[in-house]
Amino acid sequence: MIGGKELLKHFDLLVIGAGPGGYVAAIRAAQKGKKVAIIEKASLGGTCLNVGCIPSKTFLQHGEWAEQIKKANSYGISAEVGHIDYSRLVERKDKVVGTLLQGIEYLLKKNNITLIKGKAAVMDHLAVSVNNQEFKGKDLILATGSRPFVPPIKGLDQVPYYTTDQFFDLQEQPKELIIIGGGVIGIELAFAMAPLGTKVTVIEAADDILLTEDLDAREVIKKKMAQLGIRYMTNAAISEVTDGCVYTEEQKIPFTHLLVATGRKANLEIAAELDLELDAGKKFIKVNSSYLTSRNHVYAIGDLIGGYQLAHAASQEGLAAVSAILNEGPPKVKQEEIPRCVYTHPEIASFGLSEEEAKIKGYDVITKKMNFQSNGRAIAMGETEGFVKIITENKYHEILGAVVVGVNATELINQILAVKHSEGRLEELGSLIFGHPNLSETIGEAAESILFKAIHE
Repeated sequence: MIGGKELLKHFDLLVIGAGPGGYVAAIRAAQKGKKVAIIEKASLGGTCLNVGCIPSKTFLQHGEWAEQIKKANSYGISAEVGHIDYSRLVERKDKVVGTLLQGIEYLLKKNNITLIKGKAAVMDHLAVSVNNQEFKGKDLILATGSRPFVPPIKGLDQVPYYTTDQFFDLQEQPKELIIIGGGVIGIELAFAMAPLGTKVTVIEAADDILLTEDLDAREVIKKKMAQLGIRYMTNAAISEVTDGCVYTEEQKIPFTHLLVATGRKANLEIAAELDLELDAGKKFIKVNSSYLTSRNHVYAIGDLIGGYQLAHAASQEGLAAVSAILNEGPPKVKQEEIPRCVYTHPEIASFGLSEEEAKIKGYDVITKKMNFQSNGRAIAMGETEGFVKIITENKYHEILGAVVVGVNATELINQILAVKHSEGRLEELGSLIFGHPNLSETIGEAAESILFKAIHE
């Protein structure tokens, strides 16, 4: 030991952060023969696995089961939702997370990746200190993710409230839940809790909920929220929060539980340690097309760099950064091919340009929307809410974007995206033979409708 610290241990690559961007990057580098270590101060899997994607989708599945029981009852299958053992739902969530956590641990061991547990501090000469040990990597990938953003609201710091970091560990079902924030996270959790019997109110400061999503999609979701008894308020200014009540300028709303879901803030501590250049808004690390920061050999991915703060985007950015480190050619992450998913009931999925964005870019835009109301499988399932919308252009019939709203929309969107990724046009999409009866037939119908005339239009 020197100066109380152990001698440096050298690696080809050090990855800081073991979320879906970090661990995927580490595995790919190891597969390419590099000596890799990954540093994580909390749990493997990051936000997505522990307090984000996976817990929320597990809870959404519980809500969907409750909805399906009620739907079956209305069609002649006598059943009802009786007592809900909420603690068992939480237990199931923990098992789901645990199973996936074991999978990541197995993959790290399989690929001979050194796992270092603890908080990393990066020194100017790019050595990394963890638990009084120093590690050195030829290259660093920063994948430290983000944390919940909590806005300054009068009285909020004086009352018990939850962010998604704590919400999924609640052992009791909320009776009256107020969700501050009408973005994707807030609306998904409203759909998870309301079918279980929780009285849910969503408070949003903007003029609509789900502002990142297609306008027609929002209308479908708002209609379903009304059916589920989910109350939502827009253009709402919160004047004060007290223990048990949220006060807006117009009314007083009681709650037993309060969830703040107002977005996430990048963890920029290491960026500050290294004096890395930030973007114009000073909210994210600035990177080039290879995910290299303003310091040579230091790369950043995921929530640190803005863009789509999605697990699958972070994973692809991690792979691209490794590709750049290995000089394998330019990264191939195309923003227009990143699917965006909202796991409400019905689901929303989209990619690429909206109709308005395509027009701004100068395209002669053609848009077609086909509803699921005439789809045989959707009718048989009792799932006719929603539609398929394709955005294309008149000259080459290039697929510019798409939106799917409906049951399994987050799976269906990939069929359209696969055609685009393969450089297919509307003609290729319209000439596919879809199985019958199948929800995806509506995709073909939408394409056919633009090209000439759909059979069932």
